[in-house]
This record gives sequence, C-alpha cells and structure tokens, in this order.
Amino acid sequence: MTTAATTAAVPFPLPAVDPLRWPDVARVPHAPLRAAAARRLLHRAAALRGLRVELPGGRVLRPAPPGAPVLRLHRPEAFAHRVGAGGLIGFGESYQAGDWDSPDLVRLLTALAARPETLVPPGTAALRRLYVRRTPAEELSTTANARRNVHRHYDLSNELFALFLDPTMSYSSALFSAPSPATPRSALVPAQHRKIDRLLDLARVGPGTRLLEVGTGWGELALRAAARGAEVVTVTLSAEQLALARRRIAGAGQSARVDVRLCDYRDVRGEFDAIVSVEMIEAVGRPFWPAYFTALDRLLAPGGRVALQAITMPHERMLASSGTYTWILKYVFPGGQIPSLRAIADTAAAHTRLRTVGADAYGPHYAETLRLWRERFAERAEQVAALGFDEVFRRTWELYLAYSEAGFRAGYLDVHQVLLSRDGLR
Repeated sequence: MTTAATTAAVPFPLPAVDPLRWPDVARVPHAPLRAAAARRLLHRAAALRGLRVELPGGRVLRPAPPGAPVLRLHRPEAFAHRVGAGGLIGFGESYQAGDWDSPDLVRLLTALAARPETLVPPGTAALRRLYVRRTPAEELSTTANARRNVHRHYDLSNELFALFLDPTMSYSSALFSAPSPATPRSALVPAQHRKIDRLLDLARVGPGTRLLEVGTGWGELALRAAARGAEVVTVTLSAEQLALARRRIAGAGQSARVDVRLCDYRDVRGEFDAIVSVEMIEAVGRPFWPAYFTALDRLLAPGGRVALQAITMPHERMLASSGTYTWILKYVFPGGQIPSLRAIADTAAAHTRLRTVGADAYGPHYAETLRLWRERFAERAEQVAALGFDEVFRRTWELYLAYSEAGFRAGYLDVHQVLLSRDGLR
C-alpha cells in the first residue's frame, strides 16, 4: 500500500480468538488476487469518502482532510485478504479479529454506508453475483429452522440484554419527543412507552380488545395493553424471553389478562380484534412474507386492525440484497431480511385482503435509540465478560450496534409504524 503523512502509532491488543467458537474469525484466508482488489477498493473508498486510513508504524494510506473519519489498520494484509475473500462478511470478521478499529466507529461506518453502490468501480457491479454468498438453507426461517434462529440471538442471556436495554426491556426503536445526539438515557423509558402506546392506539386497543402480539419480546407491550383492559395472547419462539415475560407479567398482577405462549406465528389459532407486531417481520425472511401476512389476515376479526413496527430499506436496495448472506445474518440475526415499505404493502395486497392505510417513518429515533444502547453496552464491557462472553463476542456486538446506528444515520435504513386493515378500511 502507498503511504503519505505519518501519525503516532498506538499499540492495540489483539483479541484472543477461540477457533472452535469463531472458526472463520480465527482463520485468515489466502486470496492474493482478491486481496489486491480489496486494496484498490480501500484506496477508492478513502478517496471518495475522505477517510483517513492509518497503517502500522504511523503511516497513512493517503492524505485526508482534517477531522476525517478514521479507519486504523493493525494488520493490513489480513484485512485485505479477508475483505478480498469475503467482501462485507470479511470486513466484519476483520473487525472481530482486531485487524482494524476506529476511534469513532459510527462516524466511519456512516461515511461508508452513504450511497454504498458508488464505492464499486463502474462496470464491476455485475461481478457481484460471482462472489456474494447466498443464505444457507439451514438458516432460512422455515417452521423447522425458526426456533433455532431465534435461539441463537434472543436466548443468549436475559442478563446480557438487561445490561444495555432500559428497564422496560424494549429491544426496538423508541419514539422520542425530539431525537438528537444530546438525548439522555433517562429519555428511553418514556420514549419506549410512547412508541408502544402509539401502536396500541393505531390498533385501537382498549377495554375488552382481544389482542394478538406476534413477537413477545420481554413483555412490555403486553403489560401496557393489559393495563388498558385488553385480553392479550402474545407469542414468541424464545424460551428465555418467555420465562422472563411471564415473571414480569405475574409480578405486575396481569397473568389473568396475558397469555404468553411458545408458539410460531404460523401455528396461532383464534380470532383477534387487533394484532400488533414490533420489529418481528425482519426475522420472517422474504420467502415467508406471504405466510406471515396470510396468518395475520386469517387471525384478524372483521373490522380489526394490524399495527406493525418494521425496520425498512429502500425497495431497490432490498431487491439487490435479497437472499444475500451478510455479516449480520451470519453472526447476529440468522434467517432475516429487512423489507421495504413497498414490499410490505405489495405482499399483503397480493396474498390477503389486508391493505396499508398509513405508515409513518422514525429513522432518526432509531439512530438515537441505538446510540444509547451502544454507549451502555460499551460501558458494561466487564459485566459482559463476567457473563461468559469473550472479547470477540464483545467486538461482534460493538460492530453490530454501530453498524445498525450508521445505517439509520446514513438513511440506508428506516423504521416505520404501519397500519393495515382488511380492504383498507379505516
């Protein structure tokens, strides 16, 4: 790699990588030709995004403007071979292994997430299909696989999630009165309640409402619905969430109103006046969206309403990434696919009588929610380790939270609250 100015080198302790737990992080692939292409891509990214790429020994890849986002390479060759062989999966594994870091990870990733298609040289985008991986069949969210996929994320440890979530244990975007980088952590609880209450209002949940919640989380929405006088059935595939949600509901004296079930959405039976589902459609997977909306339509009583909260991406990007195996799918959320708002409306219309009658976007709110989670997770690194999670896991989740936050800050991702009703009736 060519070099220009110098900067002071800072020693970096590389994490110990357990090859049994993290085989693809422990192994550095050998891909000389692809590594050369990755080096050229890094030069292009540095030039187009104005990045400061720092190399060992105090060198820099090329001049960068003052205050530029920093990508600090500790093992340039390992980085190049991983990215060359694995693309964005290799980029993530390189961070897990400690090949690179950044003093402001979100800022760096936000710069890279802005118009990512422009980072690829003109005329080479068609080659993408030759090297991207497809989602393994065993991770598609079939009835047989869905519980295993959920187990890999949500059953990690209730104590782990409690370290960085607020006391409501809400693991989805909050709705702040005015989101900003100055939003304090104390704003999370009222903001989560504001989000839940708005969804319940959209679905017209009140006394006597028969409510189905698809995706229990740790029970906060069910508790607030029960406090309104609703009769709630809430379903999850996470044994850990089930246990804690039941304890929280019993502790609040709402067990008579809330039935928490370990159940796939495809297996729910009954009829409900309202259905609410918060950031669960992302785990369904595109091949199963028709089954998801068919289930909602089958379970909804005449005159009922469905209120969803969903992470979304632009439709063309969704189509381009559909079926692609990503770093997030491999290490954090197996089996998922983020939909577009259009895909939600089109899938419901093609397979059911449900129609989208309203959708409101709250992307900046998710960016601040993730910032607050990320900061708390970083502060509690010692407690994460005390729970038995190693340094590679900590770096995995550090990157996951920062990567997600950057997606919302760059506008690559958004989050919507969507109202659907049968035949579009209000």
